Amino acid sequence: MNDPLTPPALFKALADDTRARICALLVDSPELCVCELTGALALSQPKISRHLASLRKLNVLMDERRGQWVYYRLHPDLPAWAGEVVRQAAHSQTGWLEAERARLAGAAATCCEPPTRR
Repeated sequence: MNDPLTPPALFKALADDTRARICALLVDSPELCVCELTGALALSQPKISRHLASLRKLNVLMDERRGQWVYYRLHPDLPAWAGEVVRQAAHSQTGWLEAERARLAGAAATCCEPPTRR
C-alpha cells in the first residue's frame, strides 16, 4: 500500500451508506463481482463502480479482472485496525444488511459465470 490509511479517511469512506454496505458484504464473502454487488445493493452499475473506485483509491479494496468481469475483495494489506472496524460494522446489527444478504444469497450469479459450451 502506498499511503497509510488513516482513521479519518476510513471513517469518511464508511460514512457513505453504499460504501459501508459494499465493505460489509465483502467481510462475509471472499470476493464479489460488480454484477453481484449491483444485484445485492439494487443500484446501477455506474453508481456501484464509482463507490468501488473510491474504496480502491484508499486501498480498502483491491480488484482483479478476469475476462470481462472485475472481482473485488478487502485489500489483503488493509491495516488490522481498519479490518477490525469493517468487520465490527458488518456484524454490528443483525438486520442492517438483511435485505442485501438475502438478495446476494438468492442470486444465481450467472452474470459473471462463463457460458457453458454445448
